[in-house]
Amino acid sequence: MALQDSTGTTSVTRTTQLSPEALDDALAPLAAILGDRLLTPSADEFAETAAVFVGGPVRTPTAVARVRSTDEIAAALAVARDAGLPLAVRSGGHHQARHGLVDGGLVLDLRLLDGVDIDPAAGVGRAQGGVLAGAYTAAAGAHGLATGFGDTGSVGVGGITLGGGIGYLSRHDGLTVDNLLGAEVVLADGRVVRADADEHPDLFWALRGGGGNFGVVTRLDLRLRELRTVTGGMMMWAPAPETLATVLRTFTEGSEELGGMVNVMMAPPVPMIPAELHGTPVIMALLCHSGTAAAAAEVFGRLRALGPVLDGVQEMPYTGLFEGPGGPPPGGMGDARTGFVGAGAWTPDEAWAADVIQAVSGAGGPAAVNLRAMGGAIGRVDPAATAFAHRDPTLMVTVGKFAPDVESLPAASAWVESTARAFGISGRGYVNFMGTATEQDVRNAYPEATLARLREVKRAYDPHNLFASNHNVAP
Repeated sequence: MALQDSTGTTSVTRTTQLSPEALDDALAPLAAILGDRLLTPSADEFAETAAVFVGGPVRTPTAVARVRSTDEIAAALAVARDAGLPLAVRSGGHHQARHGLVDGGLVLDLRLLDGVDIDPAAGVGRAQGGVLAGAYTAAAGAHGLATGFGDTGSVGVGGITLGGGIGYLSRHDGLTVDNLLGAEVVLADGRVVRADADEHPDLFWALRGGGGNFGVVTRLDLRLRELRTVTGGMMMWAPAPETLATVLRTFTEGSEELGGMVNVMMAPPVPMIPAELHGTPVIMALLCHSGTAAAAAEVFGRLRALGPVLDGVQEMPYTGLFEGPGGPPPGGMGDARTGFVGAGAWTPDEAWAADVIQAVSGAGGPAAVNLRAMGGAIGRVDPAATAFAHRDPTLMVTVGKFAPDVESLPAASAWVESTARAFGISGRGYVNFMGTATEQDVRNAYPEATLARLREVKRAYDPHNLFASNHNVAP
């Protein structure tokens, strides 16, 4: 399960209802600037542009502005402000629960801002706001360099960075936000500012985990590390509590150079999986060891001793982990909850692992529990240093269930909610993996002191809450 790049929607206070004539008048200045890049529902490209990976209740914007510059973004923001139109910003990638769209409002689509500049001498990668992780990783990989994002190439760099960024390299290098050096931001009033440790440091702090609450991020400057090859790929085991517990302890108690995620899931009917496992629970891990081949061989030797039914781990370019479409299947529907478990010396034991396997086995349909190891470099950062403050947990846990249609969503959501409560993950959340964006979700995402500071920054940079289509931090 790879759920990334969420920019959810909470209560939007800008709900002006305009007549068709008044709406045309309001959009006219933007249409004059963008021409056929201002898409309305009658345009041929509109449906494709507004499509997202994970389905759910339909959201239909009034218009989608496919912008190419900060000036065009400022013009679009002025239209939304003056007309009172709800506004959403889409940075690219896949979106959980149709985030990045807003009913009856204006969507800023940044996907034409897709430039990447890799500066090996400075050790800095610069990505415009619509760049996808796969494209950036390929550009950096051409120089033998990398920045850690998640684990899927279709994720938008902007979205994953603003929420935190947990992936293959996080235990060794920290979260993506820990490797963000600076950002160019278009503010609600149209000003373009640089946010980093020296300029607008309060805004820089808030951008590192606070999501899209504070402006439109049009460029991110990211730290690069040397990384050409890794040992990685997929391993799969039949479900057994002792196997799952051992796999997880290999992460939590082992080398920080091992990253990835473990899914306990119903095996899909795909050729690479033995037919006798189709439709049954399996343990599937996507793995990446960024250290030496000798160190990787020792780690994977222990995992191979568990008797995998599928072993695709091999030495490969780091970029190989991001090739292919990635992400959830287009048009899929479902629900998910994410939270954190453990802290300090806690490690998952066989009893806990058995509960995970039993939950998936009893789900009554396609379901998964996704487990990502925290710790390492993630936990060495002061929780107050960034707006992402969940630095102490052992695991991040996502409980998800897919549904074939809208009518099946309530049942899927009920299973997800009850399972999340059973695992104790309802109290703290990760905004990039949240399928909803209620006020309670926002309180779960940020500790009280962090949320109070985010509100201060919001009042300074977006006092009228123009950027409200997200996990909204109200001013």
